[in-house]
Amino acid sequence: VQLQASGGGLVHPGGSLRLSCTASEITLNEYPIGFFRRAPGKEREGVSCIASGDGRRYYADSAKDRFIISRDNAKNAVYLEMSNLKAEDTAVYYCATCQVIRGSLFGTHYWGKGTLVTVSS
Repeated sequence: VQLQASGGGLVHPGGSLRLSCTASEITLNEYPIGFFRRAPGKEREGVSCIASGDGRRYYADSAKDRFIISRDNAKNAVYLEMSNLKAEDTAVYYCATCQVIRGSLFGTHYWGKGTLVTVSS
């Protein structure tokens, strides 16, 4: 099973992008799904996670007030709307099944190939 993140690209500082996470072999609304990122020279970081069932959302401090995670069950997709993007948001973004433990976000069973987001003027 593999998830697929898409929607990355080049955007100016202050701009917006919407990332999508899709899957062909699992029904995403049966799992908590999250987005993670790895910036050049840095460790992978959890960005956001949306629970199955009640749809509770988790955001890393770096994403609060700028990113919104949501589901479209009809399209078997999860979206990450990113606004007011900054240079430090530049990274490869991945989606994965996720879990929040003691306030920290972890990926679990299923991961996908990433999509590159570059924020630059």
